[in-house]
Amino acid sequence: MPVKLSTRFAARRRAGAGAVALTLLGPVLLGPAPWAAAANGGQPGLERFYRQKVTWSACEAGAPKDLQCAKVTVPVDYARPGAGTLDLALARYRATGPSKRGSVVLNFGGPGGSGVSELASDGKQFMDLTNGYDVVSFDPRGVGRSSPVSCGAEPGGSSSDTGGTATGDLRDARAARRALDEWKKVAADCARHSGPVLPHIGTVDAARDLDVMRQALGDKKLNYLGFSYGTRLGAVYAAEFPDKVGRVALDGVDTLTEPLAEQGRVAVEGQQTALDDFLDWCVQDIACPFGQDRRRAGDQVTQLVRSLDENPVPTGSGGKLSGQDLVGAIGQALYSKSLWPSLERAIASLVEDGDTRGIQAFSPTGTGGPAPAVRQRLAARPGGGLVDTGQVPPDNMVAAMMAIDCADDPDRPGAARITADLGRLGAEYEEASPVFGRYRLNELLMCYGRPAGTDFIRDEVKNLHTAKMLLVGTRGDPATPYRWTVETARRLGSPAVVLDNRGDGHTGYGSSSCVHRKVDDFLLYGSLPPDGSSCAADTPPDIGG
Repeated sequence: MPVKLSTRFAARRRAGAGAVALTLLGPVLLGPAPWAAAANGGQPGLERFYRQKVTWSACEAGAPKDLQCAKVTVPVDYARPGAGTLDLALARYRATGPSKRGSVVLNFGGPGGSGVSELASDGKQFMDLTNGYDVVSFDPRGVGRSSPVSCGAEPGGSSSDTGGTATGDLRDARAARRALDEWKKVAADCARHSGPVLPHIGTVDAARDLDVMRQALGDKKLNYLGFSYGTRLGAVYAAEFPDKVGRVALDGVDTLTEPLAEQGRVAVEGQQTALDDFLDWCVQDIACPFGQDRRRAGDQVTQLVRSLDENPVPTGSGGKLSGQDLVGAIGQALYSKSLWPSLERAIASLVEDGDTRGIQAFSPTGTGGPAPAVRQRLAARPGGGLVDTGQVPPDNMVAAMMAIDCADDPDRPGAARITADLGRLGAEYEEASPVFGRYRLNELLMCYGRPAGTDFIRDEVKNLHTAKMLLVGTRGDPATPYRWTVETARRLGSPAVVLDNRGDGHTGYGSSSCVHRKVDDFLLYGSLPPDGSSCAADTPPDIGG
């Protein structure tokens, strides 16, 4: 049986990302920055990259008029800086206040999310920061327009087309072995379609890109706001470049140490809690597709997923929607209460009319993309130049998520060990959630067939000696639990200052006025809250349909 490419991207990013067609119109000029004469990132051969100066210009029609675009060039392989380059897409809102501190760089999470598209579609909530900064985001290597990776998904297909769906019980040894064979094929497909960036896509290289970007932007130190996976990137940067850390805020703090099996267990528990909260809300509405009996509603969700796994329904794009596709869509919608009414309507349309469009709208894989011949040209594209928006493969978000997470994970157990562990883990996951358990169990196999990742993050990102950093943890976060904030702060050491958000949802900046204010005060004025201080939950808005 084929396996399904994970959509963990949805679980590690803030809701509300949109796709806006942006084309960079301006070149990058290789001229010296004020303090870059001897700058080389601590390594010979990088001087030409550290001498860049960003040139901003207008973005293509469709982007906000006040958004500007640019690019920065980085080496594909930092160990061999002369062996090839790639361009990173950048976007910014210019500073408007009287006091300009340079730039603050945003990473919205994922991994696998386009920062350029996110800033274009959801950037207005960061406008307060333009009182002191240019607000900048970027497409990391392998993501969006920056040499996008792919596993060969066909355009117009469902998420299953990017690898398939594991319909067997992975606790059965034969089903597990079949799934491992399929994941090995997926790994080969990803290598074939992704080009030379794939072996160099991990967070350690992305952090080095951040430092080249910092210098090209003209900043002596990096000011940074990272969400979810973006907190991992920020922490790795701080470990690699401790003397370049400016004001760094990390919201929705990721784990630096837990293996994929434990991360999966946390995700299962968090998403089941979020699903329970959604059902508590849904049954109060007469339009709830699961009725008004709360106990029966939970059973009906499980039954719907199993029914679709046994008999997937056709989609308008020519694919099929399985129960696991539905689980992935539900998982994405649960990270923001503002999406609950849309999720309710989407499930109702699916159940009552067989209409899959509402559910598919929550899929991060998209429904469009380049033809197979175009994808083959992308993989062989010389020079690592930016691709056109229309050439970004439809599965780029998921392909990048898998590639980055696997590049950051040093564990590669063999087939026998995996098969033996799946029985125990499967029972634990199913007990935690009959809806999400199987979906998350399948994710544990996603690195099979790929090279072992780096051990740098587990072994070296600790006991930092940097400027103070603000870490925000949300008590009701279903993706990055509060305990990860506490554990990561303890691991980073004295620079870490923890802000305890007593609210719900994934990350706090966009949902808590208190968190928003305290993060802005730190980034703009250097005003840190006391370590361990808290923000009370905001009064929940009316989310009725």
